[in-house]
Amino acid sequence: MDKSHMDVSSNAARAALSEIADLAAPFTGRHAGDGNGRRLTNESQACSIKMLPARLHERAAVFARDVNPVNFPLHLGAIGIEPQRLTLMTTKYWGARGRHLTVSFLESPPADLRKRIVQHLNAWSRCASFSFTETSDVGDVRISLGEGGYWSFLGTDIKLVPPSQQTMNLEGFTMDTPDSEFRRVVRHEAGHTLGFPHEHMRQEIVQRIDPERAYDYFWRTQGWDRATVDQQVLTPLDNTSILGTPADQDSIMCYQLPGEITRDGQPIRGGVDINETDCVFAGKVYPKVGAVARQAAEAEWDPSEDVLLPA
Repeated sequence: MDKSHMDVSSNAARAALSEIADLAAPFTGRHAGDGNGRRLTNESQACSIKMLPARLHERAAVFARDVNPVNFPLHLGAIGIEPQRLTLMTTKYWGARGRHLTVSFLESPPADLRKRIVQHLNAWSRCASFSFTETSDVGDVRISLGEGGYWSFLGTDIKLVPPSQQTMNLEGFTMDTPDSEFRRVVRHEAGHTLGFPHEHMRQEIVQRIDPERAYDYFWRTQGWDRATVDQQVLTPLDNTSILGTPADQDSIMCYQLPGEITRDGQPIRGGVDINETDCVFAGKVYPKVGAVARQAAEAEWDPSEDVLLPA
């Protein structure tokens, strides 16, 4: 057999093996290949924000307004927040009083895994008046560990998702998953539940990305078509619908993107945990009662304005 025939046979064999592996992936717990013989692992998965059906967009806007009037019209100046390095989608905002949300699981993962996930959801409670507690009933936040990658609905939209369906997906998480992934992924998805979209979709980051390189990269690594890449990566957030500037590529809400898809060849670093600016901003949009009291106690003015009480 000459070399050309051997090459053709080898390529055909590799393609066949890749197809078999992809078909077997749902049963082995491994992820499908990218069509080029490479394996996709949990670590390579990107998060996507799940959108409600278009028919529910108006209803979602009305519900968000009812939950918190600041959502409609788009205006957050009333709560006195200076710009910070984390974005809040103002139309999905729960309101300054924060929220306590219940959590349930569509499958029946072991108790230690459920507890570990809820603990990481609650990492935001260190900074903000937002907390999560597991319930045996149907939760506000419903988590699946099944196929579909990593994703979540945004902010108040979770209330319009049918009770039989998940509002967050954490494909393949087990007690063997590294703690670094719990920090990077679970805390990121919890941020979406708080109403924080992706930082890498800020205009100043999007304009650094080369579209054609991005299409190729996300097709190879995630299996995303061009429309999905447009929606999840290349369409910048409308500045009128967000609060938070400048963009922070070290935020937990920012993707880690390789230099191979940027115009300047420099990567978008991406966040691997809630950083200090994330924490400060979350604490301002969802202030704790104690934090508000401390801020009031620490109020200051010029001594010349001190009120002089009678002796």
